[in-house]
Amino acid sequence: MENQKKAILSKVCYHCGEDLPALKYQFDDKGFCCAGCKGVYKILSENNLCNYYSYNDSPGQRFNNDNRLEYLDEEAIINQLIDYRQGASSIVTFYIPAIHCSSCIWLLEHLYKINEAIFSSRIDFLKKQVTINFNHEEISLRQLVETLVNIGYEPLISLQDIVKEQKNSDNKALVLKIAVAGFLMGNVMLFSFPEYFGLSGLEKQFQHLFGWLNLACVIPATFYCGRDYFVSAITSLKHKHINLDTPLALIIAVLFLRTAFEVLFYAGPGFADTLTGLVFLLLMGKWLRQRTYHHISFDRDYRSYFPIAVTVIKEGKEKPLAINEVKTGDRLWIRNGELVPADAILMKGDARMDMSFVTGESEPVNKVLGEIIYAGGRQTGEAIELEVIKPVSQSYLTGLWNNENYVANHAKETFNDRVAKYFSLGVFIIAFSAAGYWFFSGDTHRAWSAFTAVIIVACPCVLALSTPFTLSAILSVFDKQGFYVKNTDAVEALAKCDTIVFDKTGTLTSSEQADIIFHGTLTYPQKILISSLMRNSTHPMSRHILKYLNADKFYTVQNYLETPGKGLSGIINGRNIFAGNLTLLPTELSKVDGSGVHIVIGGDYLGYFSVQQQWRPNLQKLISQLKNKFSLYVLSGDTDKDEEKLKAIFPPNTRISFRQRPHEKLSTVLSLQQNDQKVIMLGDGLNDAGALKQSNFGIAITDNINNFTPGCDAILKGSSLNFLPAFIRQAKDGLKIIKTSFAIATAYNCIGIYYAVQGALYPLIAAVLMPVSTITIICFTTFTTGFFARKNKLK
Repeated sequence: MENQKKAILSKVCYHCGEDLPALKYQFDDKGFCCAGCKGVYKILSENNLCNYYSYNDSPGQRFNNDNRLEYLDEEAIINQLIDYRQGASSIVTFYIPAIHCSSCIWLLEHLYKINEAIFSSRIDFLKKQVTINFNHEEISLRQLVETLVNIGYEPLISLQDIVKEQKNSDNKALVLKIAVAGFLMGNVMLFSFPEYFGLSGLEKQFQHLFGWLNLACVIPATFYCGRDYFVSAITSLKHKHINLDTPLALIIAVLFLRTAFEVLFYAGPGFADTLTGLVFLLLMGKWLRQRTYHHISFDRDYRSYFPIAVTVIKEGKEKPLAINEVKTGDRLWIRNGELVPADAILMKGDARMDMSFVTGESEPVNKVLGEIIYAGGRQTGEAIELEVIKPVSQSYLTGLWNNENYVANHAKETFNDRVAKYFSLGVFIIAFSAAGYWFFSGDTHRAWSAFTAVIIVACPCVLALSTPFTLSAILSVFDKQGFYVKNTDAVEALAKCDTIVFDKTGTLTSSEQADIIFHGTLTYPQKILISSLMRNSTHPMSRHILKYLNADKFYTVQNYLETPGKGLSGIINGRNIFAGNLTLLPTELSKVDGSGVHIVIGGDYLGYFSVQQQWRPNLQKLISQLKNKFSLYVLSGDTDKDEEKLKAIFPPNTRISFRQRPHEKLSTVLSLQQNDQKVIMLGDGLNDAGALKQSNFGIAITDNINNFTPGCDAILKGSSLNFLPAFIRQAKDGLKIIKTSFAIATAYNCIGIYYAVQGALYPLIAAVLMPVSTITIICFTTFTTGFFARKNKLK
């Protein structure tokens, strides 16, 4: 029979089961019909993942061309599914329900080995999404989907926002397993009544029957309901590490083997009730964690809108609009340095889009009128007018913010990581030691009970829950106060910082109000020219001057250039216009005050604007709260005209530097970090992108302006700057909560293990105590986070 099977397999593709062509591909003495099948097998083989083939003779069934994916050849549908397209490169995101373990992640992130037309693929494991960058000239979207189908990861494709449906589909399989486990547990309890009440002696003929019925219930409980634990544990061991599912898989396996042995050899009733009860409680705990995580994740994606606005043109006038209120058909005015929040068509202006936010490539891309500009692009030239063709996707912007292209290269290890990697190993040592002690003492029953109870009572659920629950609750508190932190790891980074570096313009000063005086004389046509230039910039000084001039019309700007820290230049109606500091101007001016925004039109110097920006309210109080706990620095790209005022606000030991260019700010942050200082950088996101990205925790200050920068760890509303000390205290308190929850869990485990190693704790009682400890930790972290939030006056 086995030889017959080998003969059949020798005539078909080992991977997909198709008939082998005359010119077949060979690898490991196996035949393949194409390079794709060979490539998938090779990847699996090289990484010890060939168990993929143990579930089916040819699990990688070749996609049957039944035309069910032919809709992916339609250009209109492709345009709606694609996140980004430029030249030969396209980016698409798929939801793939089959993602369940680290093997899935590894395989899907190595798609480029299967097909060279795939540049890269990135997995979001918790959302079960894969983002793929591919060459659409060499592989179509339909062929890409067929490739995923062939390796067993068929995407769920929908043109709608399917976050809720994804969540529901994730839970369907789990809920079914819970239902089956509950049904099996109930029946096992029923069949075990004679054992519970000591009736088996009276009805001896039923004892073996009930044992066999219990064994029949145990089999699906183990191999269907508990399958995920085995898959996760085996995969982790193949990758030479022990994950938190390993001890759980071990105890389920041992309970099953022990039950099967006792029933088959009439040695006793087994542990069918313990096993089914344990699996049911484990699955219920898993469902609870998923529900809670998805609730937190859903809230964060859809409630925590970034505090940025976009300028909309309505009836010929510009007005700011909250980004979540932008609709299809709206006309957007995107200035230099601003982010495009939604897919749109270019209507006016010269678009030079920096798409590095999306692709990681920093070279600006030129766009022509009528061309689609994808969400996530940043304009690097003059202001442009766009018409929205897709609604703003807040979850997409959230994904861009977390794009790995902008993850700073800091070695990060969380508190949870440091503890978790030793947890399972410790549990195994205690369990085997207790079992060994009682076994050599001659009490095999107690050895078995001790081993079982230790592994169950020392459940790793607390490790998996305490950190994300606490930090996610803190993120929710921050969100409500206008402080938007990108992820939970960043909260830990914030808590560890000891140095704060401030930018001045737009950070310590308000972007909304300023006193403007022009030293010189301007005619009405000159005001229009200056306003037309300033209209393209998001810099606070440009916005103040534009508001002061109050122009009623604008001209088109050509060759617009904004030099960070220096100023603006461009050509309007054939005349060269410069606005900025003296180093930018084309002519040398010897008798001119160096401070202010100097204006040159057509080679003629007209004067300068002195901009007296207003300090943010309660700034003195803010600095007094920070000065005793942090080293403070001020790095300003402006002149030193405000030096005396800053010295009056900041403590005497504060280093205050002026005329700082972006690379000089970056160098300062680097030098501080080289001295083992953990740096918080606060800037407006315009001239500080490098320093924000390099810092341990970068905060972009915003005042109703679209200066969302990929390099920052958080976005802070300008009006919430005074809460900064409270935010830092809350982050530090969060770490205290995590450590306290670990202490509670350790105390619980020590008490439980004390009784478990003596064999005095029945395994099913341990299984009941396990979710109780989980619920205790959830309640503790939620309550204490709220308590500290009220203490820090954030609620």
